[in-house]
Amino acid sequence: MLGWHVPRPDEAMLISGGKRTGTPFKIIIGHGSFVLPLRSRVSYLTLSMQEAEVAEECVTKQGIAVNVKAVIAFKVGADPEGIANAAQRFLGSEDKMSVLTGRIFAGHLRSIIGSMTVEEIIRERQRLAEEALEASKLEMSKIGLVVDALQIESIDDMGSGYIKALAAPHVAEVQRAARVAQAQADQASAEAEQLSQRKQAEYERQTAIARAGFKAETDKAQATAAQAGPLAEAQATQDVLDAQTELAQRNASLRQEQLVAEVLRPAQAEAQKIKILADAEADRLRRLSEAGAANDRVALDQQLIAQLPEMLRAAADSLQNANLTVLGGSDGLGDLVSGLAAQGLNLFEALRGSVGQPDARRGDGNAAASRGPNGADLAALTGGNGGSVAGPPQPRPIEEGRKA
Repeated sequence: MLGWHVPRPDEAMLISGGKRTGTPFKIIIGHGSFVLPLRSRVSYLTLSMQEAEVAEECVTKQGIAVNVKAVIAFKVGADPEGIANAAQRFLGSEDKMSVLTGRIFAGHLRSIIGSMTVEEIIRERQRLAEEALEASKLEMSKIGLVVDALQIESIDDMGSGYIKALAAPHVAEVQRAARVAQAQADQASAEAEQLSQRKQAEYERQTAIARAGFKAETDKAQATAAQAGPLAEAQATQDVLDAQTELAQRNASLRQEQLVAEVLRPAQAEAQKIKILADAEADRLRRLSEAGAANDRVALDQQLIAQLPEMLRAAADSLQNANLTVLGGSDGLGDLVSGLAAQGLNLFEALRGSVGQPDARRGDGNAAASRGPNGADLAALTGGNGGSVAGPPQPRPIEEGRKA
């Protein structure tokens, strides 16, 4: 529309012309305005952020020259007074704002750095920036500018080595700490590696032991399986031998009992019978002997007869405890007992004969001694009972005495 003007958001529109009080021009920000042609004039002042750099050589309180670099961010003030001040000074030559701002701050930096040491400048950069802003605030407001930020970029001792010398102890300490930390890190790494190797070696050892144990168990199981057949066969053979041994022992026990029943007990019974018969015979002979006690021969026979039961009893006792093997069963046992009885009678006759031999040489004087009280022959008396005792033919010493 003709005569209607609208400024940009970062601009201030200045309308000059006509009669005004206060400011010499009308300031429009953020909206449009109608401007009469030929009667008014329109100008624009930027309100955007601008930048100024400062690189100034300064001397510290210690007399050490340093080069300070800083950056200033500023703009035109947003209030009407600031816009009016800036428009009156920079309208049409806004580039001069950066130059003038840099010079203003360079002067203030020289003044502030001259009252500080290098150490303070290095340690207290924020203080330096704040003091510079505070010192320049009045001047900047007079020219309609506002500083948003001031940043100290670098401080250089211009080759004197002072700053480097200040940093040397700290650098050395830092380097020492770094070396110590690196050594500790290397040691920790070595210890960790050695621990890992020890653990790996221990694991390998345990694995080898476990493998050896498994192999031993496997070998043992295989050997046991291989020996199972021979062991079972040997056990079966041993069982057969044990059964055969037990059977043999049972057979031997049965045979022993059979021998006891068939041989020993009948022998003991027969021996007891012989003993009883011998006692009876001895008693009968003793009575016969007592009947003819007047005869010396009868007395002698009585003594022999008295000894005969003892001899027969001794023989029976020896048979009772003897371990004999009798052939022929009960018949052989009867023959044995009959032979023993016959031998006892033969012994008796032999003793009678040996005692009666002197009488036979003297004639028939003692011939009657071989006879009993009734003139019966003693040999006939010993066998006249017709008992079970039998033996070989009896010697006849009386008849031999008669022939003599």
